[in-house]
Formats: sequence, C-alpha cells, structure tokens
Amino acid sequence: MKKFLYLLFLTFSISYCQSPEPRPASVLAPINSSKTDKIGGLNFVAPPDEFSGNPMTDVKAVNADWIAVIPYGYTRSNEPSVRYNIDWQWWGERVVGAKTTIELAHKEGVKVMLKPQVYIPGSWPGGLDFESDADWKKWETDYRKFILEFAKIGAEQQVEMFCIGTEFKHSAIKHPDFWRGIIKEIRAIYDGKLIYAANWDCYQEIPFWDELDYIGIDAYFPLVDAETPSHEALIKAWQPITESMSAFAKKAQKQVIFAEFGYLSVDGCAYQNWELEKIIKNCKVNQQAQAYAIHALLENFSKEDFWAGGFIWKWFPEGQGHEGYPAKDYTPQGKLGEEVLKEWYGGF
Repeated sequence: MKKFLYLLFLTFSISYCQSPEPRPASVLAPINSSKTDKIGGLNFVAPPDEFSGNPMTDVKAVNADWIAVIPYGYTRSNEPSVRYNIDWQWWGERVVGAKTTIELAHKEGVKVMLKPQVYIPGSWPGGLDFESDADWKKWETDYRKFILEFAKIGAEQQVEMFCIGTEFKHSAIKHPDFWRGIIKEIRAIYDGKLIYAANWDCYQEIPFWDELDYIGIDAYFPLVDAETPSHEALIKAWQPITESMSAFAKKAQKQVIFAEFGYLSVDGCAYQNWELEKIIKNCKVNQQAQAYAIHALLENFSKEDFWAGGFIWKWFPEGQGHEGYPAKDYTPQGKLGEEVLKEWYGGF
C-alpha cells in the first residue's frame, strides 16, 4: 500500500513540475519501516571555489551518512601522464579542497570515501589504452604517485574508505599485477576499507577483487528504453541483473557497493545516460523518470544482503560545479528525486 501511494504521489506531483525549473516535492510517508546498515552516499562534485558555509547541512537534510570526496588528476588521450594538484585546477579538485571537505564531513559525523579520479578530456577512463609497454609504464608511474599521495591523505584524515581507481577498463584487465602492487602499497599506509569502481559492463572481468574489501560498481545499467518507464518495468529489468550480481558477489565472498549510481532528469534516463549526455542540450526535462529510476534501484537493492549501499552521482555542494544544465543533470537536488533519496536514505 505504501508503494502504491508513493508512486501515486510521483505521478500527480510531476504535473506541477513541467517547467525546466525544479520545484520541491512535499513530504512523503516513510518507505522503510526499519533501519538497515546500508550506505546512503552522495558523490560530491569537487567545487571550483572554497565553501562559503557548511555544505554538510544539505547532506544531512537528505539523510545521507556518507559522501565521496573526489580530487582529480588529468590525462590527455594518448598521453602517458597524470597531472594533479595544479594551480589552475578547481579548489575542490586539489589537495587543499579534498582535505577541507573531509574535515567538514567528519566534523558533522558524515563518513567519507576518498575517491581520486582521472579525467580524460574527450574520453573516459575506460577508453584509456596505450600501444606500447613503455607508455603504460610511464602512465602507471604517474598514477602510482597520484593515488599514493591521496592514500596518505586518507590515512592522515582517517577516511573510512578509499577507492583505488575508477573505470580503468583496459588497465585493470590487462595489467592486474600493477593494480595488485598498488593495493599492497596502499595497505601498507592506510588501514581503512578499500574498493575499486568498475564500470557496470565489466565488473565481472576485474581480476583483483580478492585483494579488496568490496566490489565497487558504477551502476549505469541500461534498463528500459522509454521516456518514462513504469515502476513495474524497471523492477522487472533489474531482476536478471540482480540475480547475476548476487551470484558473482557470493562467489567472490564480497559485498557490492555502487560507487556511483544515478540518472539524468530527462526523457529516457533509465536507458543509456552516457548517450544522452552527448545531446543533453536538446533533451526534455523529466523529473518523474529520474525519480522512478532512483526509487526502483533503491527498492530493488535495499532488500539484498549482498548490497552494502551506494553513492548517488552527483551532488553539487552549495550549487557549485554544474556544467550548465542543472535541471537536466544527474543531481536530484530540488527535484522529485531528492524526496525519493531522502526517504530511502532515512531508512538506511
């Protein structure tokens, strides 16, 4: 009955949210009747400028108890280097911003996954590949320096979890010895939980899960190719994915964390968001589709013991860092999706 009333609310609420400007939804009846121990996390966008206030106020307002802090390094396509902590980078992408964000989170009782990432202009980490062993060695030397510096920060700041890498499809599969070596070096200086964030389409191919504490998945699984898929269609689409993931987690004897999950707030967002990103300027705002997709994911996985929780992509602290289309972006802030997140995270 609660689910029916909840979905009815979303259906009628969207009639008041047809303009690109998001409107807050009213308070919903609780979805979960009892607390779980799932992670309710937000991927914090590294802001361009220092915080003017306390960004954790909004974090706690949606009942999130974790954030992912994401400093950045940069690799140009086909250039075997990783540059980071450079003056021209955004404040939140550099060491100073990462440290400050962690400190603010811990002061407010919010746990942290430190998740250094590499940005590749015009591409993505999964596309990174080099023809020569020499280029791979050079890139790996740079990446090792980058990730170990932030691992030391993670140890100093006593962050609860550290992500060793994100979506390096070719590197992780072709060079497992490099990653096993990185894990060993991080373990020597950091005693928190370790995770790697694999893209949804290759998590079963990662060869070093046995060295980590969790299986990390960036869960952008294509589900239903429709402008606004129904709740029933979304749940049905998750069934075979969930069964496969459960079997894999059982075999690996690890729990799964969604290091990233989320949906653009546009038509068709429950399918191939990476394709919609390319045409986002022309996409039509659809808060209901985003809210349905978030709701279905959290309902589906919250009851699974193998699933330890997740971090929604993404959250703009103090509204900083959006790329020009906040009404269509992955963030649920100020949208129907925010109320969905708040209610589910309230039960985590």
